[in-house]
Amino acid sequence: MRDGLGPARLRLLGGNVHDELQARFGLGAKVLAGEVVLPDGRVVDATTTLPVGAHVYFYRDLVDEVEVPFDIPVLYRDDDIVVVDKPHFLATMPRGGHVAQTALVRLRRELDLPELSPAHRLDRLTAGVLLFTVRREVRGRYQRLFAEGGTRKTYLACTEGTATVPLPATLCSRIIKQRGQLQAFTEPGEPNAETYVEELGDGMYRLTPRTGRTHQLRVHMASIGLPIIGDSLYPNVIDVAPDDFDDPLQLLAHRLEFTDPITGEDREFVSARLLG
Repeated sequence: MRDGLGPARLRLLGGNVHDELQARFGLGAKVLAGEVVLPDGRVVDATTTLPVGAHVYFYRDLVDEVEVPFDIPVLYRDDDIVVVDKPHFLATMPRGGHVAQTALVRLRRELDLPELSPAHRLDRLTAGVLLFTVRREVRGRYQRLFAEGGTRKTYLACTEGTATVPLPATLCSRIIKQRGQLQAFTEPGEPNAETYVEELGDGMYRLTPRTGRTHQLRVHMASIGLPIIGDSLYPNVIDVAPDDFDDPLQLLAHRLEFTDPITGEDREFVSARLLG
């Protein structure tokens, strides 16, 4: 770990490592500078050859990122987990152009916890309760808890428009998110996404997802005539400048409940954030 970031890993096609990394990624200079290593820590040089499927590691050069000017309050911390109240506009973990300005990297630095890892994810534009594991030894048990549906998540959303279905209602559909496309979309077939929607009044809704597809809540609300305020993707894609923090998505991961897989204790964490 280096300043909150782990190394990138590359799977090779085989042959001379310098030539391959230069041709595929323009990383030949990193090899010549001794900045590419093998899994056992040996430094790759200009003569190193490796078979198909071998891996090498290196640290990425960070580009300048727009600073997300919001704190990450800690709701709870012990030897196993850290639960935070993530702000809008901050990605959970590095992806694409968001690396240093992510909850994971910032918390590793601020809390001095190099093995910190997210047990689940929130979209960059969604705020609210987010859980991280502290130690590698417990990481898998918490990640399985989320992956296998062992948690109850409750969201709040402020919307505009008029519902096209009677509420409360359970929305079911088949949602697909393809790599490289900004919007997820629905298609015919067996449903893979389910959300229970309740109206609270004054444009506020409580959303209880029973699955966790990418952009599920945003897609479901837009599909019934209630797009979430501040949504730059649904129903229409709107170009927003990277340094524009004036109109946050009005979607909040408000409550997280589960039985702790380590202690057996019933846990409940609630965001202190307000929408609107």
